[in-house]
Amino acid sequence: MNGPAAAEPALHAEKLNAFYGQSHILRDLTFRVMPRETVSLLGRNGMGKTTLLRTLMGLLRTASGTVRLGGLDVTGARPSAIARRGLAFVPEGRGIFPNLTVEENLTVASRAAQAGASWDLPRVYGLFPRLAERRANWGDQLSGGEQKLLAIARALMTNPALLMLDEATEGLAPKLREEIWTTLRAIRASGTAVVVVDKNIDDLLALADRHVIVSKGEIVFDGAAGVLRADPDFVRRHLGV
Repeated sequence: MNGPAAAEPALHAEKLNAFYGQSHILRDLTFRVMPRETVSLLGRNGMGKTTLLRTLMGLLRTASGTVRLGGLDVTGARPSAIARRGLAFVPEGRGIFPNLTVEENLTVASRAAQAGASWDLPRVYGLFPRLAERRANWGDQLSGGEQKLLAIARALMTNPALLMLDEATEGLAPKLREEIWTTLRAIRASGTAVVVVDKNIDDLLALADRHVIVSKGEIVFDGAAGVLRADPDFVRRHLGV
């Protein structure tokens, strides 16, 4: 008798090739994320991490390869269509609406959950009490760290199956960095799948279920934290630490 079928990946990108102009950035790259899984995406600057996230989100068109969300082929689809299928992206630059209040930034992104518990205003404010206190403030009245929190909260309001964050804590004060790591642990515990890029390797190793290293547009490692901790020479060679 056959055993239970393996779970469909939340995201499965296969043999992606992507270019910026004449520069070949992603090279036959295959990447997957399972439901409820948190994956760290590691690599030096310029190795293809942001290009991969932008390609998955449809912001950069693939030269070849496929992207599937929950088994549905979304290769070449518009970013808005990909977002409706359950993928949310928080870029390094945050991208909040400065002329809307915190609450308006959140409600404009609101989308009903397809199944399970929903991220709505009460739940988001429970996770982000700092934003609840500032709900009437304009977006441009927030600090950089608060804007990052708002960008993450706004992404959650779309009720994504998978949340991707690029440079999650880049340039933030230590207190706000820790607040974001606490938030990411709570999101992970909620069952939302997460892909996170950040330079704080120790925090990523503690957070994620699986770790992927990208070098020159190719995946050179895909595995557990313990394997990386056991091979500091490999980590130093690919991450420069």
